Amino acid sequence: QLQLVESGGGLVQPGGSLRLSCAASGFTLDDYAIGWFRQAPGKEREGVSCISVSDVLTYYIDSVKGRFTISRDNAKNTVYLQMNSLKPEDTAVYYCAAARSSCLSDYDYWGQGTQVTVSS
Repeated sequence: QLQLVESGGGLVQPGGSLRLSCAASGFTLDDYAIGWFRQAPGKEREGVSCISVSDVLTYYIDSVKGRFTISRDNAKNTVYLQMNSLKPEDTAVYYCAAARSSCLSDYDYWGQGTQVTVSS
């Protein structure tokens, strides 16, 4: 069965850090561009970051640049999103997704999401 599983979410104080993991089973993540998305209550889902096939390129939305870092560990078939200096506005359900061709293409597989709450 092909699936993505996110983990690493939780409750953190403003200024804190979390590392989200996106683990794949049934397929090799290295063959895919991997995106991280988030959806806050009452808001549309937005793309946060993406790493291209073969890690040639990485993308970030402006609001997380300098705070979030996306990376890939092929040996573990896992992609990470390191989130530092977290702000309350980062609170959302975070999803990872895999796209066969590029970060800008349709995504083929989605995880179930992990909740990130930034609050004092």
